[in-house]
Amino acid sequence: MTPTSHPGSVVALPHATDITLAAEAQHAHKVYATGQAAVTALGDVSLQLPRGQFTAVMGPSGSGKSTLMHCLAGLDTLTAGHVLVGSTDLATLSDRELTLLRRDRLGFVFQAFNLLPTLNAEENITLPADLAGRSVDREWFDTVVDKLNLRERLRHRPSELSGGQQQRVAIARALISRPEVVFADEPTGALDSKAGHELLRFLRSIVDQLGQTVVMVTHDPGAAAYADRVVFLVDGDLVEELAEPTRDRVLEVMGRLGD
Repeated sequence: MTPTSHPGSVVALPHATDITLAAEAQHAHKVYATGQAAVTALGDVSLQLPRGQFTAVMGPSGSGKSTLMHCLAGLDTLTAGHVLVGSTDLATLSDRELTLLRRDRLGFVFQAFNLLPTLNAEENITLPADLAGRSVDREWFDTVVDKLNLRERLRHRPSELSGGQQQRVAIARALISRPEVVFADEPTGALDSKAGHELLRFLRSIVDQLGQTVVMVTHDPGAAAYADRVVFLVDGDLVEELAEPTRDRVLEVMGRLGD
């Protein structure tokens, strides 16, 4: 049976006390603006993200899926509730501490590749460590580069790379600090079908082979099928979870939820 939830409930895997969480939202509530202009983006969302798992977040436009990811990643703040990365409550951090947490413990992949055009692929990958004044773990660098098949492209600038190659460089950059969680917001949106599926296979492989935790917002049921589970938001509430998703099962849930 597909596990379901209701607004205000906790969406978690069975025996949640036996797993280690990479991140967690506890009664997350987010309102933009005030008074008559107020818009509730998140109602009362609780979600656990176990380490070493690939979670996809889906829902219709305006459902709150990107807001949830941005709050989990410390890119936006909650109106009420808590977000934890590991055991760290983001609400207890100063602006500087939050900046350091995002830099050192989280990775980000967006639809726009956000690569610096004047730097080659290797320089773009190592940029976070360079800015932090830290040396790069070359063994880990080699693992990531070879995993993403970028060895022959390290001296190329973004303009000399295909869209899929640029997105792989962006993923390598996100992984270079060995983040506790990689957040991906519509990462295949700017790619053609072939490059998109290639990227999703890479995300799947870093979970399976490198033990990475990935949280991906997507509108594509085919992309969601690469995840270990899919959670669905509607009108700011987390309404259902699908374990071991397939494209057809995701489509069935989306149809039932009226997407």
